[in-house]
Amino acid sequence: MDFGARARELLSNFVNVFENPSREKMIEDAVRNRECLTLASGALATWTPTDSTGRSPKDTYMVRRPESENKVDWTSDNCIPMTPETFEMIFQDAVNELGRRDRLYSVDRVVGADARCAMPVKTITYRSLSALFIDNMFRPVPNNLQQSIFAEKGFTLLSLPYSKLDSKKYDGRLRKLPNGKTSDIAIVIDYDKRIGIVYGTSYMGSMKKLLFTVMNFYLPDHGILPLHCSANEGADGRSALLLGLSGTGKTTLSADPERALLGDDEHSWDNNGVSNFEFGCYAKLINLNPQKEPEIYKAVFHADNYLKHGAIIENAMVFPDGTFDLNDQRLTENSRVGFPLSFLSNVKESSVSSHPTTILFLTADAYGVLPPVARLTPDQAMLWFMMGYTSKLAGTEMGVTEPSATFSRFFGGPFMPRNPSDYADLLGQKMKQHNVSVYLVNTGWSGGAYGLGKRMDINLTRAMVRAALNGSLKDVSVVEDPVFKVGIPTACPGVPSEVLNPENTWTDKAAFKETAKKLSAKFATHFDKAFAGKVSANIAAQCPGK
Repeated sequence: MDFGARARELLSNFVNVFENPSREKMIEDAVRNRECLTLASGALATWTPTDSTGRSPKDTYMVRRPESENKVDWTSDNCIPMTPETFEMIFQDAVNELGRRDRLYSVDRVVGADARCAMPVKTITYRSLSALFIDNMFRPVPNNLQQSIFAEKGFTLLSLPYSKLDSKKYDGRLRKLPNGKTSDIAIVIDYDKRIGIVYGTSYMGSMKKLLFTVMNFYLPDHGILPLHCSANEGADGRSALLLGLSGTGKTTLSADPERALLGDDEHSWDNNGVSNFEFGCYAKLINLNPQKEPEIYKAVFHADNYLKHGAIIENAMVFPDGTFDLNDQRLTENSRVGFPLSFLSNVKESSVSSHPTTILFLTADAYGVLPPVARLTPDQAMLWFMMGYTSKLAGTEMGVTEPSATFSRFFGGPFMPRNPSDYADLLGQKMKQHNVSVYLVNTGWSGGAYGLGKRMDINLTRAMVRAALNGSLKDVSVVEDPVFKVGIPTACPGVPSEVLNPENTWTDKAAFKETAKKLSAKFATHFDKAFAGKVSANIAAQCPGK
């Protein structure tokens, strides 16, 4: 069954359809229909229900069909199977619900800055703000799309953010909530039929992450490595990749006035170099400091940008007079803003660059025991890439209220649905081929664990990142961390030497050693569960606690 064709048939039979409306039209409709309020800068402020302030991974499904089931890692908690029959029910409910609306928006965009691997996507929604979000995030269809590996294989996205599924109808088919009821939310991907549905959640990141997951599934079939990372380019034309989960600093650290930004969230790495998936930036707003993060702040709030309408602010504390408090966490820790990359002052318009010379793995260590920067050997790089350690930060997922240790393979586990070797093998090949330097950067806590220590100062982190990218750390002598085995630099420009070794920042040295031992044990346990017997002995030997 061609679900995409059935969705297009809906549009052809619907009277009030806005096909690829202008940006101005989407903004006007969003304001007129009270989907948002306009701030002085031209940014649009909106608020979502409490069940839609972050991703809902437990409500995210993948249709299990014979054509693709061997490519999906069904052992992963992030790959929840759905039967084709249940998907058909949800699709029909979506079509019926869209058909009852008084207007629909159909937006054609592509995921991918390089036309050679850009995937065309048709988004259908009844919400003008959702259509505008897609316009912010993804690129217009290029004239040379026929060059793309996806030229004849587009994707369809149906977005029903404020509708809910009938819980009774889906009892036994969708997840049970703690109160015993069946969830009325479903985010579903059908890789084989090339269609996705976001039903029941108005968190706009759900649309974006669904499309990223789709790309992460398709690209390895073409020898292309997808990465959950930000990327920028130096004056020498060489790129750098910053891998990390949400909240670890991908957006903040890649917005560097000395380097041109390619993008802040997802990129592909093929035989020609790296390219951004998207056209926009979806940044966290909580505690955004205009002195420490001036690029993002200016893009959204500065008066000079009053003509640049269309930045969408989600769930920030905005008061009736138009003032705002970005430090107020009462609504959510996960307040966000989505805007086109062109709003930033130092971006590379093409979002395409050459092969990277440096890769940074970003982690926000809530235990406070990892060094703020460390040099990794190739085997260590593979180990940390597969483990993807960080602390899950408050607000990025529903129900997460404080940081907790987590392992998310490839620093993007929820969005990497294929068997692990499909990603790991590609990274190993490309790192070796292009002689890439790899560093671990801890943007988390120093001087103690979460609740006792403090978050690493962003200015110090920037200095460490700058040193890694400009080569200043490449030949600095290192001391091996006795627990985590990585190489701690003995010096770094702009950073007090005592900060580089995390033990120096703890008053209670015994507590530091005990905490480090506790975290290393978590590494060992996770490795045994996920990777034992699946990697070389050299890589396995780099695991802390082993």
